[in-house]
Amino acid sequence: MSDKETLIAWDKRYLWHPFTQMNDWHEETPVIIARGEGCYLIDVDSNRYLDGTASMWTNVHGHNHPALNAALKTQVDNIAHTTLLGYSNIPAIQLAKKLMELTPSGLNKVFYSDNGSTAVEVALKMAYQYWQHKGQPQRKRFVHLDKAYHGDTIGAMSVGGIESFHQNFDALLFNSIRVPAPESARLQSPPPGRRCFQPPPTRTRCLNEIERVLTEHATEIAGIIVEPLIQGAGGMLVAPEGLLKGIETLAQQHETLLIVDEVMTGFGRTGKMWACEHEDVSPNLLCTAKGLAAGYLPLAATLTTDEIYNAFLGEYRERKTFFHGHTFTGNPLACAVALENIAIFEREHLLSRLQTTISHFQKRLQEFYQLAHVGEVRARGLAAGVELIKNPDTNEPYPLEEKVGIRVCRAALARGAMLRPLVNTIVLMPPLQISLSELDALLDIVYRAIREVTE
Repeated sequence: MSDKETLIAWDKRYLWHPFTQMNDWHEETPVIIARGEGCYLIDVDSNRYLDGTASMWTNVHGHNHPALNAALKTQVDNIAHTTLLGYSNIPAIQLAKKLMELTPSGLNKVFYSDNGSTAVEVALKMAYQYWQHKGQPQRKRFVHLDKAYHGDTIGAMSVGGIESFHQNFDALLFNSIRVPAPESARLQSPPPGRRCFQPPPTRTRCLNEIERVLTEHATEIAGIIVEPLIQGAGGMLVAPEGLLKGIETLAQQHETLLIVDEVMTGFGRTGKMWACEHEDVSPNLLCTAKGLAAGYLPLAATLTTDEIYNAFLGEYRERKTFFHGHTFTGNPLACAVALENIAIFEREHLLSRLQTTISHFQKRLQEFYQLAHVGEVRARGLAAGVELIKNPDTNEPYPLEEKVGIRVCRAALARGAMLRPLVNTIVLMPPLQISLSELDALLDIVYRAIREVTE
């Protein structure tokens, strides 16, 4: 067998891929990535693909970036890993200070972990234990939105709202309170009949429901958790203006904690460093991952306030310690890359330059309404979801067995772009540093792939 054939055989024999029906996988010829170059992924046959999802929403500055490579190589010449349990390291200290300077006011303490799910898990456990130390141990429940996705660990699933991901594990999850998510904001109104589903409650009705829950369960609520501005895995649902600020106001009025999950939305994805900056929101806890290390290494952080941190201080015998940690917490290699990631943002004025890219992206996306089977286009910053619909006249969605989203992504792959669908929603989330010409090429490929599969 050739090297490629060997790799495919080994893959199908030994690997179990995440969020993948392996029965289907064994019938396919997988794309095996060998290297990256800017916004392109290159497979073992030297085929080049535009990275349309920033390698699972993580890549910021492109692949094989010389400055990020140099930061990694410099750090590995010093030390690759040392524990943060009772000791410290230089990049972890420096990054903690930098994150404190970058995030909304009041977030002065940084706790590291490995990924978005663990960052959320940390936030939930901090909030839970905080109320125990404050003499209110009955505060054990969390409020979250329907269609929320916060990760796949037990706590993160417990505050999720996507049945297909979490229902198999219901018996393992703790009890939380789910409230309806409001109608998603769109780039523009679609043509008549071009809506996939009946609209959910408005922003006002959503906030009213949250207020009702906080009032009726006032002594039980430990916190409310929300994905700011965009519910990612729920279908790229864009929050209406004012929702996030309204939730913050309600949390403050009812003296409960606000947790913002910036795992996907942080690090420039919405056009600002943090999505909560759009509505001047300062949460009690903020979770970040994905873009934190620019798509290079697993790294996450949970930031919180002095008030929460101080509640854990006490004598050793009191056991107020936050008993949580990971082997690779504060890994020096990942922290060094994260520091250089932030340095690139600053010296290249990326957030300022990004506004032109976002404007062009959203203008081009409006063209997708010309396609007969596009029900909605939802976008915020450099993130979008194009939702496909089978029958525009009756709002009939495509059934799962037709695998329309998967087929569109395969058609795009044949044209030179790598995507991943959320069922029948095509996600577009390229690296922030993508050029306008590369962005046009990506959008052209997706447009043609949708037309080929649906028309």
